[in-house]
Parts: sequence; structure tokens; C-alpha cells
Amino acid sequence: MTTKKLSFSAQTVSYYFDASFDYLEKLVKTDNAVIITDENIFSANKKKFANWRTIVLQPGEAFKIQATVDSIIQQLIELGADRKTTLIGVGGGVVTDITGYVAGIYMRGLQFGFVPTTILAMVDASIGGKNGIDVGIYKNMVGMIKQPSFLLYDYSLLKSLPKAEWINGFAEIIKHASIKDAAMFKLLEEHKLTAFRKDKQLLDQLIRRNALLKSKVVQEDEFEQGDRKLLNFGHTLGHAIENSYDLSHGHAVALGMVVAAGISAVYTGYAETNRLVKLIKQYGLPAFAVFDAEKAMQVMQSDKKRVKDLIHYVLLQKTGKAVIMPLTAEQIAPIVKKLSV
Repeated sequence: MTTKKLSFSAQTVSYYFDASFDYLEKLVKTDNAVIITDENIFSANKKKFANWRTIVLQPGEAFKIQATVDSIIQQLIELGADRKTTLIGVGGGVVTDITGYVAGIYMRGLQFGFVPTTILAMVDASIGGKNGIDVGIYKNMVGMIKQPSFLLYDYSLLKSLPKAEWINGFAEIIKHASIKDAAMFKLLEEHKLTAFRKDKQLLDQLIRRNALLKSKVVQEDEFEQGDRKLLNFGHTLGHAIENSYDLSHGHAVALGMVVAAGISAVYTGYAETNRLVKLIKQYGLPAFAVFDAEKAMQVMQSDKKRVKDLIHYVLLQKTGKAVIMPLTAEQIAPIVKKLSV
């Protein structure tokens, strides 16, 4: 097990890489904690939850809504949870987003930690303190920024992760490489998904590299006033089509990265779109899809990243170097339309 501590504005986060789920009992007393997980994780790991009070959610993005939050709060009341209770989210991004959000509002705030169980949650969703829920087709429209006290990585939990979810998670890894780490982009080009699934040491190095890359970006700009916005690469268009077409987050982000690369080619002179497309396809992700460009533009103009009439789009200057450029809908729309068919 490798440990790391990083301090944010109001919380020091402890990272436990290549750890065992059993180590959780050394971090939190079982009688002073409530685990929140989903039906898939619970059914695949019943023995691990035996000593814990557990709230089990229906799986999927469709349940990342206020009604689920209300249900969790009611169950916490029935379990006698108080201000000394620690909530632990064990699952993918939906579970960790909801757990952090509930921990932020229940009795005006509880301590919480995460045990991410998907690649996407390990490298992205559980990191950075963004917790929240969706409102209709609008992703993460309601929420807060509040850091967990710990992140525990038990790679054995990935044994039950379907291949499609491994692929899903690599969209965020490709995103990190594209915006901040040209050497990691090359590393990804030199391997295939199967290599990371088979080689635990290689996987651990990749997970740690991504978790710490994102954490350090957040550490320097926790409340997204500057460089943290770079982490939205691929997400402006991605979020605009994800819920409308019931796409996985990784697929939506992959499509969004290609559109962002297309916009980059026009406004920054980015010349490696084909290289990015090749890597996205190499990891089984979609690079192109048919979607309603006009509707996507409408959703983008309601996005949190919009300021007045400008959409602050994350673009690439080169592999490993991203910039934020305010663009009007009129500047973006022709490129989105061209790449939507």
C-alpha cells in the first residue's frame, strides 16, 4: 500500500493506493459509519459489507437525483446517524457524487470518504470534491465543492467491473494526458487496455499518476477559477449530449474531446486531431457519432461553464497543453454541426 496526503482549503485528503477494503476498519469505526453503495457493488461484494451499516441504491445515472438524496436522508435518520457519523461512498461516480452531496447537507455536514470501484471513479469522479446531482438532462446542476477525508483504492474491486466500464474510465485518462501529460499520452499509445487489465503494477502506476495529476490541479485551483477548468476538456459537448442520448460518461467525453479538438484546430492551430482520434479508438471509445447539433448547442448554452454569452471552451494547443478560450455560440456551432453527422 502507498499512502499520500494532500491538503486543500478546508480538508487534508489521505490517499491509500493499492490498499485492501479491510483497511477501512482502521480508518473509521464500523459503528460510527454508514456505507452508501449500489446494488451491483453490494451483490458482488456482500462479505466485505458484512460488518457495516449499509444503504444500497439503485445503480445508474438516472438515480443521481433529488429523490435518491431524500431517500438516503430518511434512511440515515432511521439509522440514527448524527454529526459524528462518517459516510463512506463505495462505488462509481454516481455513488461518490451522491455520498459527498448528502454528507455536505445532512445535519449541516458530516465527514466522508470514498472507496472508488470503477476506473472512472478512481482517476476522476471521486477526486476534487465536486459532489452533486443531476436536474433533468443537466448534469451536476446542483451540488457543492467539499473534499473527502480519505480515498481508499482496492484494485480487487475491479474484478467485477465489466470491460465496457474499463473502457469508459479510460476516456478521463486520455483527457488528463491530452491536457497535462504528453508523456502519459505516449505511454497510452504504447499499450492497450488489456495490458492495464492484466498488469496490476502497471495499473497502479497509471491510477496513481492520474489521481495525483487531477488532485494537484484541484489543489492549486479548488474552486475552479483558473486551471481547474482545463479538466473540463471534452465535457462541454460531452455533458450536452450525455443524458439526452443516455450515453455513458466516457463515451460522451470521448465524443466531446474530438469536437473540442476540431474547434482547437480552428482557433489554436492544434494539429494532432488524428492522433487523438486514433488513441480514443485504440481504447475502444467512440470518436464520432450522429447527434442533434442544434439541441446540443442549446444545452451547452445552459451549461455551468457559460458566462453571459460566452462558452469558456477548453481547447488544445498541442498534446499535453490545454488552454481556455471564451467563444460565442456562433463561433462553435458550425464546427459542432460538421462533427455531428
